Amino acid sequence: MDQINTTDPLSRARDVAGPLAAAADEIEATRRIPEPLLSQLHDQGLFRLLLPRDLGGGEVEPGAYVLALEEIARHDASVAWNIFVGNSAALIAPYLDLETAREIFADPRTVIAWGPPHKGLAHAEAGGYRVSGTWEFASGCRQANWMGVHCRVREGDGSLRLNGAGQPTLRTLLFPRDQATLHDTWNTIGLRGTASDSYSVKDLFVAEAYSGTRDDPHLRRKSGPLYAFPQQNLYTVGVASVALGIGRAMLSAFMELAAEKTPRGLARLADTPSVQSGIAHGEATLGAARAYLLAALAEVYAGAGETEPIDIPDRARVRLAATHAIHGASDVTDWVYKAAGVSAIFPGTPFERRFRDMHTLTQQIQARSSHYETAGQVLLGMPPEIYF
Repeated sequence: MDQINTTDPLSRARDVAGPLAAAADEIEATRRIPEPLLSQLHDQGLFRLLLPRDLGGGEVEPGAYVLALEEIARHDASVAWNIFVGNSAALIAPYLDLETAREIFADPRTVIAWGPPHKGLAHAEAGGYRVSGTWEFASGCRQANWMGVHCRVREGDGSLRLNGAGQPTLRTLLFPRDQATLHDTWNTIGLRGTASDSYSVKDLFVAEAYSGTRDDPHLRRKSGPLYAFPQQNLYTVGVASVALGIGRAMLSAFMELAAEKTPRGLARLADTPSVQSGIAHGEATLGAARAYLLAALAEVYAGAGETEPIDIPDRARVRLAATHAIHGASDVTDWVYKAAGVSAIFPGTPFERRFRDMHTLTQQIQARSSHYETAGQVLLGMPPEIYF
């Protein structure tokens, strides 16, 4: 197994800042991460930050993960998105048989891609499962070498397999990417480089060893505080990190513009009280949201046990901090776009693509305002209507 990169993740992200910026236009136009950039990302181990150390991963603390993703998103949000999704998919590793996990992640360029759960159904057979269907929004599938599907399981007698809570279990089935058919469907206003395409499989058999379920945290093979966070908790942290990076890039670019731009018949933007106030508010909004997220993650991580999952109040705390960061970064992005005037409306400006990227990100389920309601229920000592 290759030696694990133990360099600080933020330093590694900064090392690819130049190549990221240089490739941004190509990523936008082709909806793909080009070479040699993709190899540079792999060389820095950025797709393995959350992978267990015993599989060649970094198993980094959540706060370090946030800082690395934020830095990458400052330069290209699509790449940051695919890195966080690849890391989130790697969180299936603690639920796999060790030998299977070693096989899958033996290739240092392994990336797993999949779409969110829908009504997928796998039929249990001797030694595994047979599945057909189509899934959507498989971010990173164009650079993945493994794919997955999340399915309920139909037993031989026709019943649905249930988990320990008496609900239909959701099982993840993994297979090499060449066993899936990819469909070029990702033609969106933003985050175009994620290539979050659809894919389908037909009459595919997946052996039991290449499957796992995250329904029961006690089924984890790998212990440790990082894996005490549910996958969805770390997923929302990834979205928030990308949002913070976009917001920071927008505000920094506007500060440069304000120092130079003098609208016709008006004072220089930087000399305008409303601009001065807006920049200060934006700085405080981003800084406070980032600090709140990092503090929440540090405290929850410090209190996490080796085997037991973090409790509902801690999950709510992480969700609240991430949701707040997403909304704060979006607000700053909107203010900058409006304040920049016509300087923001043309392709190739520092603002236009980031505005579109942010407003594609905020359409994702992790940005829903209803997360405030759920967190509020927990803070009030009520059982949440939707569990984290």
